[in-house]
Amino acid sequence: MTDAKARDSGRERVGRAAYDLFSREGTAAVGVDAIIARAGTAKMTLYRNFPSKTDLILDFLRRRERIWTEEWLQAESQRRGRTPAQQLLAIFDVFAEWFARPDFEGCSFLTVMLESSGRDDSVHRASVQHLANIRHYLKGLAAAAGIENTDSFARQWHILMKGSIMAAHEGDTAAATRAREVGVLLLRSHGLTAD
Repeated sequence: MTDAKARDSGRERVGRAAYDLFSREGTAAVGVDAIIARAGTAKMTLYRNFPSKTDLILDFLRRRERIWTEEWLQAESQRRGRTPAQQLLAIFDVFAEWFARPDFEGCSFLTVMLESSGRDDSVHRASVQHLANIRHYLKGLAAAAGIENTDSFARQWHILMKGSIMAAHEGDTAAATRAREVGVLLLRSHGLTAD
């Protein structure tokens, strides 16, 4: 194995370990030693690939966007809905299944944002940007549905999404269904139905 391949595999092992731990426990509660133990690598491997915990968290957020936002939420909403309105509502169908899972971990972007030290912090800014990327997807669906003020609509829909996630954390097992019902009303206010 070449040195580059060895570094890449070490980086990937550390990145995956951090992803698993940060997803379940949050970034504040997980230390570098736990990540090293989970990855089965030396401390030098971690620091060679991620000079700081901040670098690990930023990598985690990028992975989370790819795995959670793009490969799961967006892909599933597109697969389940034929029209933009149906794809928007499908988000809550996907959430209902997610909320019912015993390993439901909540929104990592919100968790990391709340755990970060302040608005000027690079981790906070990255979390905010990843949340904005979700709204960008929602804006695209709104535009495809013919909604005029796509930014306002995407922000309203995102509030429903984030609110349902927090309600699920509180133990509301019907949070996704309740959010979907409000989503139907919001779509109707724009002259859209789920048909």
